[in-house]
Amino acid sequence: MEDKLKNFLDEAFKPYGNFPSRQDVQQELLANLAERYKDLKSQGKTDDEAYQATVDSFGDVAEIMEQIDQVPASKQQADERSVGKIIKDTMKLAKRSTSKFSMTELKQSDLSDTSLIEADFSYSSLAESNFDGSDLSEAKFRAADLRKASFKGANLTNTTFTGSDLTGTNFNEANLTNAQFKATALKDASFIDARLDGTNFSHSDLKNISFDGLTLNGTNFGSSSLRNTSFKNTVLNEVSFRHSDAKHTDFDGATMDKITYAILKGAKAKLDNVNIQ
Repeated sequence: MEDKLKNFLDEAFKPYGNFPSRQDVQQELLANLAERYKDLKSQGKTDDEAYQATVDSFGDVAEIMEQIDQVPASKQQADERSVGKIIKDTMKLAKRSTSKFSMTELKQSDLSDTSLIEADFSYSSLAESNFDGSDLSEAKFRAADLRKASFKGANLTNTTFTGSDLTGTNFNEANLTNAQFKATALKDASFIDARLDGTNFSHSDLKNISFDGLTLNGTNFGSSSLRNTSFKNTVLNEVSFRHSDAKHTDFDGATMDKITYAILKGAKAKLDNVNIQ
């Protein structure tokens, strides 16, 4: 399996040629991936399942190359400290993407008031789990089962939920600044007193959700289902509703800028009782 992982790294770095310290960097990464594979096998995964989960968690080679590009043009010019720094920074990137939580069974787990910064829960079963008050900034929940989970008061800045099932999930009082909810199921989720600056809900199911009374800055609801979604008394600043069906969305008492108003008017939303800034 080590040869297979080595081939994976060779292909990942192939577009970048023989850059300085490539051998040292790949050796460190190979050791990290081999350890990750071993951990997955110990959890009962098959060879194929463990390999796929290992390479899926590898992360973005472009981020690693940003570190490598900072060193001199040739191996001979790169001193020991520079190479060591590359490896250290590279390992940080790799560890950030190879959390032990991905593809795990964690239903009804109590993970409240826990520091889980950059943790990876992708493809995991987390239905009815409790993350209240936890720091999950930059965490990943790609394609996770989070039905009726609770994130009340959690820090979810830059957290990714892409492709997850979040039906009935509690996000009350959570900080969701720049969080990614693209293509998620959010029916009946709760966002009371949540912070949603720059949050991306594009291509998501937002039926029956209330955003009443919130102040939304730069939030994206593009191409989403908004049937029976409510924005009563909500302040909408540079909020995007492009290509969304807002005909059955409640904007009673909302305050919005002229561009947001124009987009919603074009979508035939009911805007009889709104305030335009």
